[in-house]
Amino acid sequence: MGERIITFAQALNEALDQEMARDPKVFVMGEDVGVYGGIYGVTKGLIEKYGPERVRDTPIAESGFIGAGVGAAAMGYRPVVELMFIDFLGVAFDQIYNQAAKIRYMFGGKAKIPLVIRTTCGAGFSAAAQHSQSLHALFIHVPGLKVVMPSTPYDAKGLLIASIRDDDPVIFIEHKGLYGIKGPVPEEPYEIPLGVADVKREGKDVTIVATAAMVHKALNVAKKLEEEGISVEVVDPRTLKPLDVDTILNSIKKTGRLVVVDEGYPRCGFATDIAALAASLAFDYLKAPVKLVTPPDTPIPFSPVLEKAWIPSEEDIIKAVKKIVK
Repeated sequence: MGERIITFAQALNEALDQEMARDPKVFVMGEDVGVYGGIYGVTKGLIEKYGPERVRDTPIAESGFIGAGVGAAAMGYRPVVELMFIDFLGVAFDQIYNQAAKIRYMFGGKAKIPLVIRTTCGAGFSAAAQHSQSLHALFIHVPGLKVVMPSTPYDAKGLLIASIRDDDPVIFIEHKGLYGIKGPVPEEPYEIPLGVADVKREGKDVTIVATAAMVHKALNVAKKLEEEGISVEVVDPRTLKPLDVDTILNSIKKTGRLVVVDEGYPRCGFATDIAALAASLAFDYLKAPVKLVTPPDTPIPFSPVLEKAWIPSEEDIIKAVKKIVK
């Protein structure tokens, strides 16, 4: 299996290119995806290769083009629609949670909605309160949607290909801080099954379940704590819905301790969901209380200094681990 080192953004671009070449029913649609190549370069070069029919620049009207994506999917196409920032989901929430998520169920399985909504999340760029949120929990809450959040270039390509080939609507969330990271990615197309977590590092003293950019902070923390004699296991769910509950529970049973690190808001979020899972299904194995490392329950500040304080840091994760590992 040939591998070379490419960026997260290049891995996504390659997945789109290969799926568009494989299946003429795959097309891309969204703001600035065509002539501009996407604000992060993910759709670069696709309009030149496949033309404006299959790489469609849209007006700034999320309810319109996401609604069009739902309709196209119902008619047998496989649209990949870009919602430029996850913060904008409110504009098209009815199309997503009342239409895309429910059509297959309400038609008794006779209609399929093979729609992928690519979107971005994450703070750290002084983009302020309306362009920096991680709102994945809102999608996880809705039955009928699948939610994917990769952390590495390898996972990004394999999960996007699997999402495009899936017959259900998939919300594919890309953290803005990951587009430039590099890693080994095979040239040929491959799928990573949805609903399968990845143990990014094995350990025996404490489990850290982390998402997206937080996976890399957790891995850095694991290296630092190893020097202090603390062995950290890092679990990346990769797919937040369906969730690989078994891998998470098996890790908790092995280590007896759990820290959840997530950039979503603290109330009713992904971190609290994993904590509830541990409390209800692995309570007898826990040697200490579950610790959550999330941002505070506030809008995201524009000020770089305040924003840095708002985002969960490696120091925050280290403190959480040390509180429960004695």
